[in-house]
Amino acid sequence: MIGRIAGTILHRAMDHVLIDVRGVGYIVHVSARTAQALPPVGQACALYTDLLVREDLLQLFGFPTLLEKEWHRLLTSVQGIGAKASLAILGTLGADGVGRAIALGDWNAVRRAPGVGPKLAQRVVMELKDKAPTVMAMGGALTVDAAPGDEVIEAPRPAAAPKANFTAEALSALTNLGYGSAEAAQAVAQAAESPEATDTAKLIRTALRLLAPKD
Repeated sequence: MIGRIAGTILHRAMDHVLIDVRGVGYIVHVSARTAQALPPVGQACALYTDLLVREDLLQLFGFPTLLEKEWHRLLTSVQGIGAKASLAILGTLGADGVGRAIALGDWNAVRRAPGVGPKLAQRVVMELKDKAPTVMAMGGALTVDAAPGDEVIEAPRPAAAPKANFTAEALSALTNLGYGSAEAAQAVAQAAESPEATDTAKLIRTALRLLAPKD
């Protein structure tokens, strides 16, 4: 299994990149969001990868973080969601956006991805809603920087990593307070939209206000 590719970009396109690794060129399929964030041709990059193996086909799919790779794995476990549809969803929403949409049951957000209709979007939300809290809680741990000594640039650098850490810590705190994982994930996903939720403590307070009993 090829889990990571690091090398020099030889060619960039809207849906794939050609990376030279010690004289061997690897075609790695990526989302439009990832493609736009890649460094220019001639520069170094690294992507976490998932290898699709079929009788007549070998394809590599690349992701800027392990969190996004995990969402790809879960999305493609849904009937009707292949690698192309998964990349379309991730390219439209990003890893954090996918987590929020599923936690909130917002299938309309998933539907915005090219080629994803309403029935398929609803199926994604229904089948993954119980798994979303676990992945969201792992977000900080799954967002990994380049290994020490790597002479490469992670492409793109995961700018949303701090928010992923906030989300994971807030989910852990709420579940420790006795809230159910799905209930906590929904509150955290909704609270994360608030401009006030700029750190873990504020995110937790905002989520707790949403969870408080309504008179």
